[in-house]
Amino acid sequence: MKKRVLVGMAALLLSLSLLMAQEIPAGVITAFKRGSSQELSKYMGDKVNLVLRGRSTNVDKQKATVAMQEFFTENKVSGFNVNHQGKRDESSFVIGTLATTKGSFRVNCFLKKVQDKCLIHQIRIDKINE
Repeated sequence: MKKRVLVGMAALLLSLSLLMAQEIPAGVITAFKRGSSQELSKYMGDKVNLVLRGRSTNVDKQKATVAMQEFFTENKVSGFNVNHQGKRDESSFVIGTLATTKGSFRVNCFLKKVQDKCLIHQIRIDKINE
């Protein structure tokens, strides 16, 4: 009897933790895997802080899409692995490694909840020195 209660409590706690976790939209991960700025733009907010090549700029969604397209054109993507993702209050993040023909890059993508949707407000891409 005690075993059943413990298993039931563990299942309940696991279910609650899964419900409480705010997942990164799968389309964001897919966009990085494909190197698709168009797919990524579907998840961008009206203003995005981009940090590319060590340069930070605050741009609108359209300019962010163009900048990401230029990055993906210069660095043909061969894969993307999620290293860590998490949530805090109304924001979430994903940290991953982007494999390209010109080397690997660390990607930090930050999202915040806006009208029940998770939208990207910052993308930071840094070259990994191997």
